Amino acid sequence: MNAAPLGWLGILRLGLVQTALGAIVLIVTSSMNRVMVVELALPAMVPGALVALHYAVQLLRPRLGYGADRGGRRTPWIVGGMAVLAAGGLLAAVATAWMSFNLAAGLALAVPAFILVGLGVGAAGTSLLLLLASRVAPERRPAAATIVWLMMLFGFAATAGFIGWQLAPFSPQRLIAVTAMVVLAALAMTALAVWRIEGPSPAAAAAPAQAPAASFGAALAQVWAEPRARRFTLFVFAAMFAYSAQELILEPFAGMVFARSPAESARLAGLLHGGVFTGMLLAAIVGSLRPRPDAMRHWAVGGCLAAAVAMLALASSGLAGPAWPLNLNVVLLGIANGSFVTAAISTMMALANEGRPGHAGVRMGLWGAAQAIAFALGGLAGSTASDLARALFGTPVPAYAAVFLGEAALFLVAAWQAEKVFSRDPRPTPGLPFEAASLVRR
Repeated sequence: MNAAPLGWLGILRLGLVQTALGAIVLIVTSSMNRVMVVELALPAMVPGALVALHYAVQLLRPRLGYGADRGGRRTPWIVGGMAVLAAGGLLAAVATAWMSFNLAAGLALAVPAFILVGLGVGAAGTSLLLLLASRVAPERRPAAATIVWLMMLFGFAATAGFIGWQLAPFSPQRLIAVTAMVVLAALAMTALAVWRIEGPSPAAAAAPAQAPAASFGAALAQVWAEPRARRFTLFVFAAMFAYSAQELILEPFAGMVFARSPAESARLAGLLHGGVFTGMLLAAIVGSLRPRPDAMRHWAVGGCLAAAVAMLALASSGLAGPAWPLNLNVVLLGIANGSFVTAAISTMMALANEGRPGHAGVRMGLWGAAQAIAFALGGLAGSTASDLARALFGTPVPAYAAVFLGEAALFLVAAWQAEKVFSRDPRPTPGLPFEAASLVRR
C-alpha cells in the first residue's frame, strides 16, 4: 500500500534536508575558498579546481540513483549521503588548516575531501528529490520545488551569518571547530527531518518486475532512449548553463560598462537573486492555486523565452548608456530565471517515475548530473568568453553584448527542448517501448 501524499509539514521537513545540505556546501565552497585565497594567499585556481572537482564527481549521480533504485528506499541514501558530505566537509576544513603550515599535505588531503563532498551531495540530493517525487501530490509540486530551493538558500544565508560570527578572529583551529559544529547540526537536522517520513518501501510493495534487473549501463541506455528523459536532460543542461554563466559576469559588466561601484554592482547581484525569489514564488503560488495540466509547460517555456528577451535587452543596454533601466532589466531576468527553475524542479518530480519502471533514480541522477556539469562549466565559460571577447573587440560594450547574445541563444535552445518535453507525440525509440503518458493529457 502506498503512503499518503505529504502535507505541507512533511514538505517542510524534507526542505530541512536541503537546508542542511546547503549549510555544508556553503562552508566548503565559499568560506574555505575565501580562506585559501585571502588568509593563505593561494592562487584562486586552487579552490576553483577543488570546487570543479566536487562538481565533476556529481557525474556519478545516475549511478547513485541506480543504487537507490535497487534498494527501493530513499531515506538511507539521504542519511548516508549527508554523512559522506559531512565527512568530506570536515576533512576539507582539516585540509585547509593543514595548508597553512604544510601546503603539499593539505592539498593532498583536500582532493579526497572534495571528492567526498561531491559524492555526498549527489547521493543525498538525488534521493531527496526522488522521495519528493514519490510523495508529493502533483498539484503541490510547484510549491514543493520552491520550498526546497528556498530552504537551501536559507541554509546558505544562515551558515554565512554563523560563520561570520564564529570565525572572528580567524584561526585554522577555529575553522575546523566551526565546520564541526555545522556538520553535526546538519546531520542531526537531516536525521530528524527524515525520521519515519518515507513510509513503505516501493520496492517491497511492487511486483518483482518493478525492480531494476538491468545492469547500470543497460538502465542508463534505456533511460537515455526515452525521448522525454533525453529532452529534459538537454533542457536542464542548456537552461542551467545559461543561468550559471550570467552570475560571474554581471557585476564586472555593471562596473566596466555602467561605471557602477563595487557596492552598487553587489546590490545589482542582490536584485538578480531577489528577482529569482519573486519568480519562484510567483510560479509556485499560481501553479498551486490554479493547477492545470499544462501549467509547468508554460512556466518552463515562457520563463526561458523571457530570460532570452532579458539577455537580449542586456546585450543592447551598453549602446543605450546610463539611461538604460539596468536595475529593472536585471530584476526581470531574475523573475524569468526563478519561474523556469520552479518549473524544472516540478517537472523533474513529475517525470521521474514516467517511462520504464524501476529507473526513477537513474533519471533523477541523469538530470542532476546535467545540472552539476552545467553549473561547473557555465561560470567558467561565461568569464572566459567575456575575456576572449574583450581581447577580440578591444572594448567592453561589444564584448559583453556578444556574451549576452550567446546566453540568449542558450535560453532559446532550452525553451525549444522544454517544448519538446511536453510534446504530445514522444516518438519512442524502436524496440524500446515508452510507457510514459503525455504530461499534457494528465
